[in-house]
Amino acid sequence: MATRQTGRRGFKRTSALLQPSIRRVSESRGFAQTRLLTHWPEIAGEAIAAVARPIDISYGRQGMGATLTLLTTGAQAPMLEMQKEGLREKINAVYGYNAIARIRLTQTAPVGFADGQADFTHKRRTATPPPTPETLARAGAIVAPVTDDSLRAALERLAQNVLTRSTKDKG
Repeated sequence: MATRQTGRRGFKRTSALLQPSIRRVSESRGFAQTRLLTHWPEIAGEAIAAVARPIDISYGRQGMGATLTLLTTGAQAPMLEMQKEGLREKINAVYGYNAIARIRLTQTAPVGFADGQADFTHKRRTATPPPTPETLARAGAIVAPVTDDSLRAALERLAQNVLTRSTKDKG
């Protein structure tokens, strides 16, 4: 009698499934640590994150100290130029050693080529409104055939989220 091998943990988090892909893409641009990209407003500060974003890290021939390239608009470049040293210290604190030796600024217009368009606004998540009574009733009707209570409750929450999102996207 053969036994079926199952995974030790069951379902995996989406972040665990996407991590290899994210790492491969970020490493192609020189970002060995994705935290610099994912937590940029926290590292650089809201004021700098609003006007600049990291786009590339390049390493010299000797391998000591990398150059971080920041994308900004032309009007913001002089202000960032004066703050480069303090920003470099903040970034190196994330790495835990003196990984970034230089910061290079590249400028772009707010409109133009797709890669060069500068939109530095970091949108905060807005709280979704509670589902309407119609949405609650519809979600309950969809999952009514499910007999397991905990599964039905989970599927009902999922249905509420999907139904709420689809009505929000239409409006």
